[in-house]
Amino acid sequence: MSKMMRSLDIFGIGGRDGARFAASSPRPDVLRRKTIANNARLMIAIAALAMPFAMWALLAHAALGFALACLVLTGGMLSLSFFHRGHHDEAALAQIGTVMGGGVFLTLIDSRFADLGLAVVLMGPVLAALLMGRQARILTWLGVAAAILVGGAFSFFGFPHDITLANEATLAGGVLFALAIVVVAHTTHHINAGYVVHDKAQVNAYRHLVEHMQDTVICFSLEGDILSASRSSEELFGCPRYQLSSATLGERLHVMDRPAYLTAYADANQGGKNRTIEVRMRRDDPRSGASAPQFIWVEVRFAPISSEATSERYEVTALMRDVTKRKDAEAAMAEATRSAEEASQAKSRFLATIGHELRTPLNAVVGFSEMMTTGIGGELSNTHREYAGLIHQSGKHLLDVVGMLLDMSRIEAGKFEISTARFAAADIVQPCFAMVDSMAKGRKITLDADIEAGLPMIVADERACRQILINLLSNAIKFSHEGDRVTLVVKRQGTAISFAVRDQGIGMAPMALERIGEPFFQAEDGLNRQYEGTGLGLSIVKGLAELHGGTLRAMSEIGAGTTMTVLLPINGPATKMEETVAVIQLHREPATAPNTSWQNEKRKAQ
Repeated sequence: MSKMMRSLDIFGIGGRDGARFAASSPRPDVLRRKTIANNARLMIAIAALAMPFAMWALLAHAALGFALACLVLTGGMLSLSFFHRGHHDEAALAQIGTVMGGGVFLTLIDSRFADLGLAVVLMGPVLAALLMGRQARILTWLGVAAAILVGGAFSFFGFPHDITLANEATLAGGVLFALAIVVVAHTTHHINAGYVVHDKAQVNAYRHLVEHMQDTVICFSLEGDILSASRSSEELFGCPRYQLSSATLGERLHVMDRPAYLTAYADANQGGKNRTIEVRMRRDDPRSGASAPQFIWVEVRFAPISSEATSERYEVTALMRDVTKRKDAEAAMAEATRSAEEASQAKSRFLATIGHELRTPLNAVVGFSEMMTTGIGGELSNTHREYAGLIHQSGKHLLDVVGMLLDMSRIEAGKFEISTARFAAADIVQPCFAMVDSMAKGRKITLDADIEAGLPMIVADERACRQILINLLSNAIKFSHEGDRVTLVVKRQGTAISFAVRDQGIGMAPMALERIGEPFFQAEDGLNRQYEGTGLGLSIVKGLAELHGGTLRAMSEIGAGTTMTVLLPINGPATKMEETVAVIQLHREPATAPNTSWQNEKRKAQ
């Protein structure tokens, strides 16, 4: 980039004149085609001008000039014909063939080895190098080699030396050589001018791009001096760009960021590596009277400029971008995340504290109300016995709510411990049915179990699995109509055991399905909702399933019922690397058979 910028002064491009010059300049390929056409016209014109003299020489019995004029005229017309048909490569080959053919013809006519014919033949590779590709250049050099061999053979074994023919060949060869020189010079001038103009246009385009970029571009020399700075540097640093230097740029760096900046620059300048860092830099504000400096965050990308010169250092281009807003947003996001985590931890601590504080008096309420209903403290009247039963029922309900709050707080805090063991999934179905049997009978709900035969043993926390099934069954019973049926399906699904609870209840809307598992979420959240509950049951189910490495899925349709499915891995939850400790092996034990048992393994929730 720095070499490109320095070359701008040499080319003399700048401002509107450079843009207008670049816009009016043709591309090299277009100029090549025009050069081929002009060469063809030039050959035709020169042959036409030389034709009267060639015909006069023909009357004087000198036919060599007339033959060469016809050859040049034919080659020029053939080349122009190819050009008008769009065959530009064939048109260039016709011109090269005409020049080399004329040279070979002169070599055959003149028996001298060092004649102008070979000089004309040598113009063919030069013209091919300007107009054609690598393959054509190779073919022309092969033609030169063949012409040299033929010329050498004829000089030793050819016609006897004829002074008159030699003089005529020398004169015709001089004219043909001059024609070849004119064609090559014309081609060289236009092709070279085209590439120079094209390079100037590209340099001007790159300069225009750099000057109008929002990011700042600064070019450093091999010694670290600033060669150029784009216009946007004035806005980035708040000062004119001519005031920027390596020393002033270093002074603008924050003291804490200078080592990282110098290291990254050294990697690019000496090691030739791309580096990207974020540093704080001072921005001047002449309109502000504050004495405290204003620092902004700047993303700096160092890129070495590759050079063919053998040097231990590289010129470096630095692309600088103001990322203060992004850094402020990241800091605000980090602060919001920290505040949210603190609020969540405070909520969990509050729920745990309140839960423990409520559980003790509630146990007393439940216990004494149960003693009263059994008559241990004396016989009660029917009314008092009814009141004691209501107290006992309400106390049990509150204990269940407190228990769910404690479970939810432990799950969210990552302190819910599961103890895995191997057991049969079918063994926990009947105990769970027994726990919700009274609730089902109260609503006349029929409980069915569909257990697949031959299920493998599952590695999981049996107490947590019971709680999952009890919560799913209780939820299904609560939202079912009287006389409905609730079915529990247990089967294998790949590498997991599927526990699916299907009811025929009220169902859920698609919007409610998306929020399944959120704490305290209920489909009916108004004050006049029909169904009681805290909305923690499915949240606990989801949390316990995820602790096992499983998932909770829900399918529902309003008025057609709901199916809640929990998938638990057969081999238990996968052990995470952060939960294990690196063990240094002191000696090698004899190889033993691998033990895949997960008995009595404990895993703390993360």
